[in-house]
Amino acid sequence: MQDEKIIELYFDRDERAIEETAAKYENYLFKIAMNVLSDTEDSRECVNDSYFAAWESIPPARPARLSGYLGKITRRISIDRYRYKTRDKRKESEYALSLDELGECITAPEGPEAAVEIKLLAESISRFLYTQPRDRRVLFLMRYYFLDSLSEAAERCGIGENKAKKILFGMRNSLREHLIKEGFLQ
Repeated sequence: MQDEKIIELYFDRDERAIEETAAKYENYLFKIAMNVLSDTEDSRECVNDSYFAAWESIPPARPARLSGYLGKITRRISIDRYRYKTRDKRKESEYALSLDELGECITAPEGPEAAVEIKLLAESISRFLYTQPRDRRVLFLMRYYFLDSLSEAAERCGIGENKAKKILFGMRNSLREHLIKEGFLQ
């Protein structure tokens, strides 16, 4: 079913919207959740929670790209679940690994101004990414936004894992320099 028709089912409050969403996007959403959680049962729960969140948010939202909208919901729910489950221990997952890699050049702001600083930091990172060639930008987003493993991201970009590792290392260094110029790092 086309996304526009699925969205109309949500607007009509027709419960088939959930069935059609699951039929079309379940594997995609499950992969996002698994990349964060590395746990099948928790990932399935997050995907189901994502359907409920979509039901609650559409309407009023009318997403331009349903896949991106659902992916963002699933990613947020999965990260929240990951944080809840690993408050006292650090579990090795793609989420943890990608945070470690990005931790080399990005630190989370603290204090009352944190929300504003995070928004400004996100805008700065977006500006940086748009200066990069499309293939590098896609690799970066697959690794650090969609939390694909290095091998999966490299394969989907049609390059070897070592080349992907070198590209990402260079991009993190360039991002660090960009953030220094923009005043986020010293």
